[in-house]
Amino acid sequence: MSTAILTGQPAPGSPLEADLRALGFDVRPASDAAEAETLLAEVPAGRRVALVDARLVGHRHALRLGLTDPRFEAAAVPGAVTARPAARPALARALHEAAADPADPADPAPAEARTAVRAPVAGLADRTADALTEAGTAVHRPELGSLVAAVPADPQAAAEARQAVAAVDDEAVRLRSAVKARDGFFTTFCISPYSRYLARWCARRGLTPNQVTTASLLTALIAAGCAATGTRPGFVAAGVLLLLSFVLDCTDGQLARYSLQYSTLGAWLDATFDRAKEYAYYAGLALGAARGGDDVWALALGAMVLQSCRHVVDFSYTEAYVNNAPASGNTSPTAALSDRLDSLGWTVWLRRMIVLPIGERWALIAVLTAATTPRITLVVLLVGCALAACYTTAGRLLRSLSAAARRTPRTDRAAAALADLADGGLIADSFGQALAPVARRLPRRLSDFTAPAVALLGAALVTAVSAACDYGSWWPVVAACGYCGAAGLATARPLKGALDWLVPPFFRAAEYGTVLILAARAGVNGALPAGFGLVAAVAYHHYDTVYRIRGDAGAPPKRLVRLIGGHEGRVLLVTVLAGLLAAPDFPLALTVFAVAAAVVVLFESIRFWVSAHQGGAPAVHDEGEPA
Repeated sequence: MSTAILTGQPAPGSPLEADLRALGFDVRPASDAAEAETLLAEVPAGRRVALVDARLVGHRHALRLGLTDPRFEAAAVPGAVTARPAARPALARALHEAAADPADPADPAPAEARTAVRAPVAGLADRTADALTEAGTAVHRPELGSLVAAVPADPQAAAEARQAVAAVDDEAVRLRSAVKARDGFFTTFCISPYSRYLARWCARRGLTPNQVTTASLLTALIAAGCAATGTRPGFVAAGVLLLLSFVLDCTDGQLARYSLQYSTLGAWLDATFDRAKEYAYYAGLALGAARGGDDVWALALGAMVLQSCRHVVDFSYTEAYVNNAPASGNTSPTAALSDRLDSLGWTVWLRRMIVLPIGERWALIAVLTAATTPRITLVVLLVGCALAACYTTAGRLLRSLSAAARRTPRTDRAAAALADLADGGLIADSFGQALAPVARRLPRRLSDFTAPAVALLGAALVTAVSAACDYGSWWPVVAACGYCGAAGLATARPLKGALDWLVPPFFRAAEYGTVLILAARAGVNGALPAGFGLVAAVAYHHYDTVYRIRGDAGAPPKRLVRLIGGHEGRVLLVTVLAGLLAAPDFPLALTVFAVAAAVVVLFESIRFWVSAHQGGAPAVHDEGEPA
């Protein structure tokens, strides 16, 4: 249980103490600053503690936002300040400083005597919050919007504050702020209007976001199983269950925001389960089509490859520009056009639909599954995702090529993140060290284009040769060796060029595309499903890398990357297997490789995220609208 130290004398009839108890605080009154310090010292070290002005008038949800959010070590609203265990020592020092009267320069008494005079208890919480900030501790101050949290100075101000509280429906604000501020058209208008009430229903029954996330996964897996039956009733049931899974997927985040039940483990589960659900459903469609005599495994694997490459484009660009942007922002003509279009409401929704976000994408898949065939579903999905990828990538290329973007220096953090997303192993690192002198001698004017050009050349070489040759040819192995050299040269220098964010997507396309092409060229049953499994295992590793970087937890350890070969090592191994083994043996080899990679990657990933959760690492969550 958390502890709230209530400073001063509460106003008659004030609901403040009851609100604090309802939020899980053990309330202890303090009549003066000295008693507040004593009570703070008595609170067990592992507890959250809050210092609250007894005169505070406000909504319960304002207190919830300011005093119970687990993502921040210290937070404050007017009249209250809180600290989690890690920030407790800083809070104690700030309280001691705030409890002393400011020294009067004209006072002839020694400084020690002046600071010994105790300040009045009124305003102690706000002075402590200010002292905490001045001492360098990051204090989160949530946007309250229409919610009220105030410390009235006189009876008239108190009456006005109570009227302001009565004028705003606390629960309506809480429900509205549970929904993400930026979401797709389908999610905003077709799901969120009722899923927020489902989130409240779950909160009132003690359900956690992780439980809802797990329910969403299980529902999607059942949907994939229904699609795998290959029957029309199965396809209809699959479409309905996929939509239900998406409703639950929206609900878990809304529940987390509604009840402030954020956690590191929850952030990871929410992110990874989304990918697992969608890709498992692709496999279900392929299995269902096979029951009807139609082999669409190549389409299913192609859809997974395209979607994964789209995501790595998003992640890489974000690391290079969004998280690396100067205070003035992007001033390119493309950015200016985007800002002008934002002033036209309908264009905002149109552009959000064009990029085919998860809501629109899952709705499309669900409707097509129920009404058509797996082949049509996957073909339409591929076309839609390809157009969306062209739209988003073209816009980012134009922004990156603007003069302003090319003048913007890339940080070491951004370069390191791109290098981690590149996922180079021992072979690429060795080539990179050997070719570093060559890379350093390249003309500076080519620095924006060298790395992506080399990566693109290597990717095109290995995929084109693999597609052009018959299964069993050794030419793909030769091309893979060239790809390894290109991988080393592309990352021999820090990835700080204007277009270097393209390097990881080119590597992903090369690796996943090579597996797809060689599995298709084998022409035997089981090759494409085995390739699907291998790409799924490796894609999980790449998504895991992204979520660690986003959470400021660092990339997976280099030993893990090298153990599973790095992207270039895996490409080389798959081409060697295709050259050595007869076509009927290739699926088994891919399956063994996929299982081995999945076991290693999942073990390390689960170990890391569970340890991070137990250690209280901060979570990464999308925010809802300001209240």
